[in-house]
Amino acid sequence: MFCKKLVVNPQFSGKTMRPKKQQKQAQDELFQVRLEAICDPANALVKLADQIDWEHLDQEFGSLYSEAGRPAIPTRMMVGLTLLQSLYSLSEDDVVNRWAENPYWQYLCGETFFVHEKPIARSGLSKWRKRIQDHGMETLLQQTLKVGISTGAVSKRSLERVSVDTTVQPKNITYPTDAKLLNRSREHLVKLAQKHGIKLRQSYERKGPQAALKAGRYAHAKQYKRMRRMLKTLKTYLGRVVRDIERKSDIVSSDLKNSLTHAKRLLQQQQQDSHKLYSLHEPHVSCISKGKAHKRYEFGNKVSICATNKEGFIIGSQGLEGNPYDGHTLQGALDQATRLSGVRAKRCYVDRGYRGHGVTDTDVFISGQRRNVTPTIKRELKRRSAIEAIIGHQKTEGCLGRNRLHGILGDKINPLMAAIGYNLRLILKAIGLLLSFVKERFLPFLQILGRKLMELLFCSPAQLTI
Repeated sequence: MFCKKLVVNPQFSGKTMRPKKQQKQAQDELFQVRLEAICDPANALVKLADQIDWEHLDQEFGSLYSEAGRPAIPTRMMVGLTLLQSLYSLSEDDVVNRWAENPYWQYLCGETFFVHEKPIARSGLSKWRKRIQDHGMETLLQQTLKVGISTGAVSKRSLERVSVDTTVQPKNITYPTDAKLLNRSREHLVKLAQKHGIKLRQSYERKGPQAALKAGRYAHAKQYKRMRRMLKTLKTYLGRVVRDIERKSDIVSSDLKNSLTHAKRLLQQQQQDSHKLYSLHEPHVSCISKGKAHKRYEFGNKVSICATNKEGFIIGSQGLEGNPYDGHTLQGALDQATRLSGVRAKRCYVDRGYRGHGVTDTDVFISGQRRNVTPTIKRELKRRSAIEAIIGHQKTEGCLGRNRLHGILGDKINPLMAAIGYNLRLILKAIGLLLSFVKERFLPFLQILGRKLMELLFCSPAQLTI
């Protein structure tokens, strides 16, 4: 399998030394308990920890560090916490706090003895994600694919038959309204002006919230003329503050300059404009209409997901900027799946939104197609709709339902974390089914065999204690 080489983030290069490898201590400690004595060897998380190639991950992520500076946290610790966060859809605080309570989590992260303290600070996980970026998350997704093949959760032959679909990843922002955005932009500018020592002629701290409140009430009462009058008032307040700051400040900082740019963009944009500003702290958010009855519009970005047609194992997940046409995203989704799995898909099944895709090196079958459809392809084409359930599980059980990661990098990392968590749940389910199968089929036979051996050795069945 082939994975794209990790690129060093200049923001984190040369500041931290390469982490040391974790090694199991052979000698016991007097007041500490070994995790092997606590954890059940048949537990699914223990089996998962033994299946992951930690040496390969340590080599992959080792290139992101320098040879000088403070020693970094071990790679297995950071990777294990990231996997647990993706598996259980937890926040940084929750995964760090619960780690000290769960011996199985500590075993997965490479600890030898049970530890009562938190492993890292909460901000360590966010800094780790910024260091590895989306290419590092693809490496973890590739690792789940390797473990899935070794545990039987997915077969190699299934990698040649894939289903691709897109969905919307909503951003963690409030529902945007003109009144809310105008008033919030004015408040940001007033705070920044006070921070930089700019004395404003008038800040509208009292009248601004009152006008925003009236605009919302008029809209609720369907008094749209009064609502538009309040919006015009809010625009007047914001425009006065913008012009006052520009007159009194010759040299502005980057944050004040960005706030002024966003304020001018809000004042100029109209109702029918495209690429409007919907959030001040997430200006790249797009408005996407999916035609849902319960939710007409969603504010975020589009995500492309590629999964095997048979098992529904995710082999590719991409966070796309804005709202691109589905057909234009198919080639990138197939290229990512090929890069992570090492196998080029021979057949791809999509819905009707992918018409005009332009893919030539893979046979693409669109839902409802009648020509060149054999009975096998027809059966696999019916399985295409299973990807809708995969997306639903990622949104309800994973972190795809609401993206809480900041910026464009967060839009790319969050769908990969959701895919990693979904694959891990399938792997743990496969491991659990295998253990239950072995226990049901072979345990009675082993018990009978043990009794026979004890009878032959001791020749006294009354003394058997099995």
